[in-house]
Amino acid sequence: MKKSVKEIVNKSIPVAMQRARGLGRIATQFGPRGTRLLSLYQDGCAKIRLPNTHSQALEAVLINTAGGLTGGDTMEWRAEASPDSHLVLTTQACERIYKSTGDVARVATRLIAGENAHIDWLPQETILFDASKLSRTIDIDLAQGATLTAVEAVLLGRDAMGEEARNAQLTDQWRIRRNGRLIHAEANQLCGTSMERDGISLLAGMRAFATILRIAPDAAARLDRIRQLLPDDTKIAASAIGDRLIIRALAPNGLALRRLIVPLIAQLSGGGGLPRLWHT
Repeated sequence: MKKSVKEIVNKSIPVAMQRARGLGRIATQFGPRGTRLLSLYQDGCAKIRLPNTHSQALEAVLINTAGGLTGGDTMEWRAEASPDSHLVLTTQACERIYKSTGDVARVATRLIAGENAHIDWLPQETILFDASKLSRTIDIDLAQGATLTAVEAVLLGRDAMGEEARNAQLTDQWRIRRNGRLIHAEANQLCGTSMERDGISLLAGMRAFATILRIAPDAAARLDRIRQLLPDDTKIAASAIGDRLIIRALAPNGLALRRLIVPLIAQLSGGGGLPRLWHT
């Protein structure tokens, strides 16, 4: 039987899947009334909104209008806080990473803090669904006197559905520099093996984990207060090295993780609290 031209063309040309692309940039300036917007750019599925607050800081809400990411999607966020300014960055909701058919979803974040500026990087949790693949990079440049509070939390599957997402994959790279000199680096990889998920020295069966980092001269001075807030019989610990205060937390689910980290973030953020979206 002869094939039609349409059938031949359809088999010979690969189908290009539609992918989400997003780029959002924001920069601040400092003036008599506190931190104000200097510039804002948004492209693709990346959107940035500036809610009204009673703070001297500028709060920016990062939104992925695609509703989540899957293999081949890319999202890029860039933010710059001018000298003496205070910029708070959060997300509208948890970022969802869905099942991939092969490629990875990529998220790149770049933050720059000028002299004596402060950045609060406070996105809500990232949820990794079954068979998802995420490659994430966070690059931060701090000028002299600049300070930082950053949190990244990851949930493996949805609590309400009883998912464990045991084959989810994650590559996470952090690089933080002060005046061009590397002061903090970490690399985490989740390959979806049983050893990672169940090993007593790794996730130990937990489905939620978070890192909270504060870089400021008062890091060591805050350590005792932070340790007083750590509940007993939980998998959470804090340490301070120089001007870095680092907290690592493990929890059986997302709700338990929030209960652990919310009081800590509130203590360490530049404004002494969390964005309202964390409480909605």
